[in-house]
Amino acid sequence: MMRLTLIISLILLFSGCSTKHYKQHSKSQEQNKNTSSKPKATPSYKPKKQNWITTALYHEYKKWYKTPHKLGGINTNGLDCSSLIQIVYRDAFSISLPRTTKDQVKKGYLISKNSTKEGDLVFFKTGFNTRHAGIIIEEDKFMHTSKKNGVSISSLSNPYWKSRYWQSRRILP
Repeated sequence: MMRLTLIISLILLFSGCSTKHYKQHSKSQEQNKNTSSKPKATPSYKPKKQNWITTALYHEYKKWYKTPHKLGGINTNGLDCSSLIQIVYRDAFSISLPRTTKDQVKKGYLISKNSTKEGDLVFFKTGFNTRHAGIIIEEDKFMHTSKKNGVSISSLSNPYWKSRYWQSRRILP
């Protein structure tokens, strides 16, 4: 029994944002607001088509653009993939999602990669026990936070993401 506990602890320790649990204090909602004192560059990415979901997602993208990746982060000082999803869904759609990728992947329903649309969640296996997630913003483009670029938009067609794609889930109607 002790050995099993040790193994589970090691797995949780070495896994990515999918299994990290961080306590959110009562001030977390205030911290989630874009309060950065330094001005951010405005993203130049323009949507190909406009609908209310795309508009809401681009509005959130502009707020979080280039915010650095920080495991467990929940504000403009840094955030991880699952907190970005949680915050964007809360602010853009008034939908409450769990904090971790591990729990987010259980929400909504499974859809094929070819049928994804704006607002769908995409999940990737980026390591033995690590997961990454993003939100489809249009066609094969998804918003996420990367260690190199912070909050940015990437393509599902990119060889890195294409080879690590795991599943897509639909939350919105």
